[in-house]
Amino acid sequence: MKSRCPWADLDPLLRIYHDREWGRPEHDDRKLFELLILEGAQAGLSWLTVLKKRENYRAAFANFDFRKVACYDRRRVRSLLKNSGLIRNRMKIEGTIKNAKAFISVQKEFGTFDKFIWEFVGGRPKVGNRTSLKQIPALTPE
Repeated sequence: MKSRCPWADLDPLLRIYHDREWGRPEHDDRKLFELLILEGAQAGLSWLTVLKKRENYRAAFANFDFRKVACYDRRRVRSLLKNSGLIRNRMKIEGTIKNAKAFISVQKEFGTFDKFIWEFVGGRPKVGNRTSLKQIPALTPE
C-alpha cells in the first residue's frame, strides 16, 4: 500500500494529485505556469476546489499557454467572469493575465522560468524529515 499524506485520502482527486504530482520536481515551463495559476486561484479556497475546476481552467486559459494568456483583453476577462467552471473573481482572473506577462519577462531575463524558480533552492528539491503536519513550518527562509 502506498504511503500518503493524511490530506490525500479526503477525496479521489486529492489522492491522484498526491500520487502523480505533489512533491515531484517540475521543470516544464508550461506546467510551472499551470501550477502558478492554480495556486493563485486557490488563495482563500481549498486545493480540492481548484482541482475540481482544473479542466475548466485548462480550457479557459489555452491549456496554460502563457503567450496566449498574456494577450487576453478586457473582453476576454468579461467572458471568463461568466464561466461557471472557473473561480469567478475578477482580481484572480486579471492576475492570471498579469502573471502570464510577468512569466514571459522572467523567461526573457533567465532563459526559462524553470531556471529562475529553481535558483531559490540551489537547483535541487528540499527534502524534509517531518513526520507530522504539525512539524511543517508556515514560513521558510526560501
